[in-house]
Amino acid sequence: MMRLDERATATAAVLARFRVRPFGWKAGGTCIHLARAQMRALGHRPPSIPRFHSAIGAQRALAATGFDDLAALLDSMLPRIAPAAMWVGDIAVMAPSEGDPFDAIVVSTGQTGSGSIGGGQMMAGYHADHPGDGIVNIIPMAFKGAWRL
Repeated sequence: MMRLDERATATAAVLARFRVRPFGWKAGGTCIHLARAQMRALGHRPPSIPRFHSAIGAQRALAATGFDDLAALLDSMLPRIAPAAMWVGDIAVMAPSEGDPFDAIVVSTGQTGSGSIGGGQMMAGYHADHPGDGIVNIIPMAFKGAWRL
């Protein structure tokens, strides 16, 4: 297992790469691509991601794995942990925001945030309100699960 400072350095490199990669089904700018890059950066060997060019294609690719949702897919590869136990670089699945049909995979940044909803560990991921911005920092609202990398 990596030391915490090594995890932080590897995570920062992945996040920097995806902060300038706008969301895009065709361009590898999705949360599953972010999760795979993060897994590889922390020493895991996840399977390759099939090519897809649309939301429907992404749903079909997930169905082809035999799993009903992203959480089940991640359960097959990684140990599940309590969201409160996340370290920098761990990943989580958050419920979709209103109007968005998809769950979101996010990466723990190791930073804390504050705001009108209170403080907490910041996550980084694609957000429906900022599709052209690459990944952004997100104050988590509703976790569906978290996984140790």
